[in-house]
Amino acid sequence: MNTAVGSARLPADAAVPDPRRWWALGAVATAQLMIGLDLTIMNIALPSVQRSLHMSDNSRQWVITIFALGYGGLLLLGGRLSDLIGHRRSLMIGLTGFALASALGGAAPNTGALLTGRALQGVFGALLTPAVLATLAATFPAPAERGKAFGIYGTAMGSSSGLGVILGGVLTDYLDWRWCMLVNLPIAVAAGAGVLYAVRPVPRTAGLRIDIAGALLATTGMMALVYGFARAEPDGWGAASTVGPLATGVLLLAAFVGVQAKVRNPLLPLRVVLDRRRGGSYLAVLSLAVGMFAALFFLTFYLQNVLGYSPVKAGLAFLPLTAGLMMGVRAVSRLLARAPVRALLCPGLLTIAAGLGLLGLIRMDGGYWLHVMPVFLLVGLGTGWVLVTANSTATLNAGADTSVAGASVMTSQQIGASLGTALLSTIAGTAAARYLHTHPGAGPRAAVHGFNVAGLSAAAALCVTALVVYLITGPEHP
Repeated sequence: MNTAVGSARLPADAAVPDPRRWWALGAVATAQLMIGLDLTIMNIALPSVQRSLHMSDNSRQWVITIFALGYGGLLLLGGRLSDLIGHRRSLMIGLTGFALASALGGAAPNTGALLTGRALQGVFGALLTPAVLATLAATFPAPAERGKAFGIYGTAMGSSSGLGVILGGVLTDYLDWRWCMLVNLPIAVAAGAGVLYAVRPVPRTAGLRIDIAGALLATTGMMALVYGFARAEPDGWGAASTVGPLATGVLLLAAFVGVQAKVRNPLLPLRVVLDRRRGGSYLAVLSLAVGMFAALFFLTFYLQNVLGYSPVKAGLAFLPLTAGLMMGVRAVSRLLARAPVRALLCPGLLTIAAGLGLLGLIRMDGGYWLHVMPVFLLVGLGTGWVLVTANSTATLNAGADTSVAGASVMTSQQIGASLGTALLSTIAGTAAARYLHTHPGAGPRAAVHGFNVAGLSAAAALCVTALVVYLITGPEHP
């Protein structure tokens, strides 16, 4: 069996492609772009949000965390619900709910209303994303067009984090932080109109049932992990608020695996993750998220606190990340139908590792063009390369498991982002504290030293992951 990503056996009706398929791609890519923006758009707005709603320091982080909890914790359930009620219907429910949640958050008179809006964004986003991937897989089965379609989707998905930082800075500086939420309304309307026009209803999978036990275990387990990682940075890895949720999450997910091996209609059939190419893709995306979100996190602080950039200027400084991502997408899209998975994932991971290695060399007196831009370009290039490959591989020939297989990609990314931010922040903080111990009074220089150590640590981790992915995906077999 050929392991090339594009070696799908086409269905009987694939010879007559849907004339509206590119409109459908535009609609679902816009929907996913909206979700991706909301993963980062509120980061730069947080100081303004805190002042406006009189939030405590402990409460402000929940604006970010509660979205990740709902989104990351419910993705697998969202994938199965999408199969149950139909992908087109899931898209419309997800878009409508996300827009209403954004309106609630944008009009929030207090902290509770804002956090409720952010939580509901995560819930409806978890229903929307699996339907997006399933729609793409069904609309573009032919290898010749599949690479191009997933390339466009990968551009939207990968560039959304950097664009969120830029848009958040512009809206906060020139309008008001509330527009970081309200901007989703016109985007959702445009995507919804595209879905109604171009996405064809697909017959639902017959005999499908929701695995209630699996859903409860997966959702609570994922939420516990995301919460534990979120508490690691402010509370420390040894704190009960960190260890308790992490241990609970591991135990619940272990129980989830046991249940999935026994039930008749599992939420996540183990055949999905035990497939070597899919498993390698999930691991690659998890590691990618560790590296990418670490670069976003540390360079945001470096640009503003060390180089003295304003929020808008710092946001615009992220543009090379999007440029690199688009180059990576364009390059790998042409290879999807011809190259084996291992030949696509591993170079992408090593490219990200090279960018993080350069992050380990930034200095107090460094400049943007020489020390920062190359990091963005390399991380973006590798991210686009890996994301397109992983999303296409996960949904290829998945049949009734397409939605869940696609949802697992985003689940891996959410775990990686949470893990990377928590773990690498701890490494950076520890390194900075040690530097201060030997160099009293060198506050900013110690912070940069912490960024250096964290960047090099992340680079080493991605190199190891590239080797593991190479071994997992295996050689191409005839």
